[in-house]
Amino acid sequence: MRCRSSYQRPTRRSVLSYPGLLVGALAVGASGAITATDFVASFSSGTSASCDIKGNISTETGERIFHVPGQKYYSQTKISPQSGERWFCSEFEAWAAGWRKSKV
Repeated sequence: MRCRSSYQRPTRRSVLSYPGLLVGALAVGASGAITATDFVASFSSGTSASCDIKGNISTETGERIFHVPGQKYYSQTKISPQSGERWFCSEFEAWAAGWRKSKV
């Protein structure tokens, strides 16, 4: 039996080492709740400094709703981080975090 002095144990890599694979898995797992535009925007969101999507929590129902620029109530929506509200850089990011898009 020969001893291999140059043998190296293979390194294990997490799915997080392959971000495209993880994002792809999330998109494939969605049942019609995400559009191709959202999916493509998720790739470019890392390079954009503009995170202008408002994640708002309804005071009446507790529902998590996000508003994009140009929607009816976007300008009236205020973000309160101490209440759990936040900003998103893409619609896909908001959707993946469990928020839904405003209907108006």
